[in-house]
Amino acid sequence: MPHVTSPSELSDWLSTWSYLGVFICVFIGNLGIPVPEETVLLAAGFLAGRGDLSLEPLYLVGIGSAVTGDCLGFLFGRTGGQRLFERLAQRFAFVRIRYERLQSFFKAHGAKAVFMARFVVGARFMAGPMAGAAGMSFLRFLGWNLSGALIWCSLIITIGYLVGDELEGVAHVIHAASYWVAMGIFLLLAAIWLLWHHRQRTQTGAIADSNRKSSDTRAYQADP
Repeated sequence: MPHVTSPSELSDWLSTWSYLGVFICVFIGNLGIPVPEETVLLAAGFLAGRGDLSLEPLYLVGIGSAVTGDCLGFLFGRTGGQRLFERLAQRFAFVRIRYERLQSFFKAHGAKAVFMARFVVGARFMAGPMAGAAGMSFLRFLGWNLSGALIWCSLIITIGYLVGDELEGVAHVIHAASYWVAMGIFLLLAAIWLLWHHRQRTQTGAIADSNRKSSDTRAYQADP
């Protein structure tokens, strides 16, 4: 793929590579390689509006490549990423504590993170490895990832299909908006994590107090 970032340049490139070009770009973008996925899908939608590509196969290719790339990231997190965390956890207590919290958080709230990361430039490729390393169920990950990909791919392609000559301006708006969306999602996830962390500490403290009171009661009863 040449070094291009504008929808018009990508449209020329995709006119040659067609659906294969869309699949490759979106797939490797979901592996963390810096590819302008939104711009690729916008340009592909524009080509569909011009009649160079068919809309229905384009939806399937976009969604399929996004989900496939994320599933590969999940597999990496489940195998290499998980083993790395476990080795570090065996050596360092603070890593073990954080890894256990990461697992608990993703089991409780990871679905939200997987879904929302799909709409954030620079964050979506982390959802798969993080979910895999945290031990999230693959079927649960797949369901939420597929839901996000369905909405994201369909929306971007349809916008490209409808906007026509306004493609360049729309691309700039989408890229600018993505940073605000990223900030909002980051703050939301941070708030969820802080609330969950506070609740965990409160529950742990309550259990410790209960155990201490039980211990004191038994000691008092045993005292002649």
